[in-house]
Amino acid sequence: MGQREVAIRVENLTIRYRSLKSYSIKKNLLHLNRNKKEYFEAVKHVSFEVEKGEILGIVGKNGSGKSTMLRALAHIFSPDEGSIDTFDNTVSLLSIGVGFQKELSGRENIVLSGMLLGFSEEQIREKMPRIIKFADLGRFIDMPVSTYSSGMYSKLAFSITAILETDIILIDEILSVGDRRFKKKSYKKMKSLISDKERTVVIVSHNNQSLRDLCTKVLWINEGEMVMIGETNEVLDKYEEYMDAEE
Repeated sequence: MGQREVAIRVENLTIRYRSLKSYSIKKNLLHLNRNKKEYFEAVKHVSFEVEKGEILGIVGKNGSGKSTMLRALAHIFSPDEGSIDTFDNTVSLLSIGVGFQKELSGRENIVLSGMLLGFSEEQIREKMPRIIKFADLGRFIDMPVSTYSSGMYSKLAFSITAILETDIILIDEILSVGDRRFKKKSYKKMKSLISDKERTVVIVSHNNQSLRDLCTKVLWINEGEMVMIGETNEVLDKYEEYMDAEE
């Protein structure tokens, strides 16, 4: 057997948000609640590893910390405790509302996104015709992203990541957005990207059938804590039992 190579290592990860529920402008102005800051722990002491070439699915109820976890893996959020190591792999995050400058055109955002992912302008311009063709946005490619629908936004985001091909791809529910034709095309492209044994993928989704089709293992988190991680069908069967009981 070949030596296992770890692409992502998460150790004791904790991420906190400042809670505003007891925030009072009057008290704040009077400095009465200077020492009464309340925090919400979105992710609590989670540890796991993803080997190179693995496809990890993440499941959990809404508000369980799944998207927070992905943003931490993308180095958008910093850990309050613990650590994340992606071992110098290039990482891209596919998520609605992350990463685009809304006043810039789609074409300008391709260049900006590519450079943020670590590609040279020459590499991006070489692949730009393929990105534009795949996104299929017509004249909107030269219009500000602020004019895009969520479906158009996701088409552009997916196309950039699919064509530029980073070492690690993080996907936050984006496969469920866009028109039917693009969904089919993006799903096919994602399957071909995933089949590359050099690439590591983490997918957050509420579509358990997609996770069963795509993932090599699944992580289940509930209210920020890890419930279990393991073989895809085993974890999803237990998760579905839990969700049925909740309903």
